[in-house]
Amino acid sequence: MEQTEAVTRDKIIADLKALMADADALVRATAGQASEKVAAARTKAEETLKGARARLGDLEGQVRACSREAAQSADKFVHEQPWKAVGIGAGLGIIVGMLLRRR
Repeated sequence: MEQTEAVTRDKIIADLKALMADADALVRATAGQASEKVAAARTKAEETLKGARARLGDLEGQVRACSREAAQSADKFVHEQPWKAVGIGAGLGIIVGMLLRRR
């Protein structure tokens, strides 16, 4: 379950980066527009992008820390309970094999 959450977080981070890149490109594309409304929208978008980049950086740090912690916990478990780890791995392998065979 932890690994699925990490993959989901990684996907969200990647999507947010793409969204920010698109918004940044839009801000640059409208740089030549002289309209007050466009200028105000550009300014607001730039401020929002700055805040989003900062929060995204924080989120990436948290994801890395959680991933590192999960890997350390898994490593500790495998070293302390090797036969249980082998059993869990074998069980998951059987389940995945059955699921793939159905397709």
